[in-house]
Amino acid sequence: MKNDFEPFQFFASVQVSLDYASFIKAWSTRHPLNSQKGYSDEEARVGRTERTFGLGYKLHLAIDSQTMLPLTCAFASANQNEKKHSLNMLEKTKLILKRSAARLRSVIADSQYSDSKLRKAVDEAVIPYPANQKRDVKGLLRVDKKFRTYGPEDQKREYHKRPHIEAVYSFLKTQYSLAINKVRDVRNVASYALYSLLCLVLNREAAQNLRRPDKAISPTYFNT
Repeated sequence: MKNDFEPFQFFASVQVSLDYASFIKAWSTRHPLNSQKGYSDEEARVGRTERTFGLGYKLHLAIDSQTMLPLTCAFASANQNEKKHSLNMLEKTKLILKRSAARLRSVIADSQYSDSKLRKAVDEAVIPYPANQKRDVKGLLRVDKKFRTYGPEDQKREYHKRPHIEAVYSFLKTQYSLAINKVRDVRNVASYALYSLLCLVLNREAAQNLRRPDKAISPTYFNT
């Protein structure tokens, strides 16, 4: 299930962050006869979380790295690879930006998104090459196991904006209740996640309208 958002203000040229999908834990146990899927939630699948494996779904998100606003999202079971959704999300992002007379300038993503089709679809791809790709080519952006970057200085500088999308995922889980969903099936999980995303967008818009950008990520400010 996929959805997208209407941006309310963008620059003429936009840099998009398209990073790893965020794991959403299923409200179910594993099936006793098939440990790779859910018992009370048959659509949930086992997939990688940050350091282990868990039963659930993944939220795939593209954001504007300048405003940290979500542009496009996709929901899928946790066992689906990020690359499966990247090109479709990229095309939807371009359409969203076109409605606001903006264009996609570049894409920042982790090395797991390193794919020739994705690189060709954008003007500039700030995506590190994994160690098994173009091993003998020097001057490419790479990241080691300790997250140290190597390569052209301009690409390294742009890649350091990647944590913006990690912050958005953190806001959704810690401040907008995404981490405590108690619904089943991908459609219901997607609806729950969309409410969390909508709250984030409305919070940002309210802060902008009140000329309090410092409260853009503070839902408690608007509850008091």
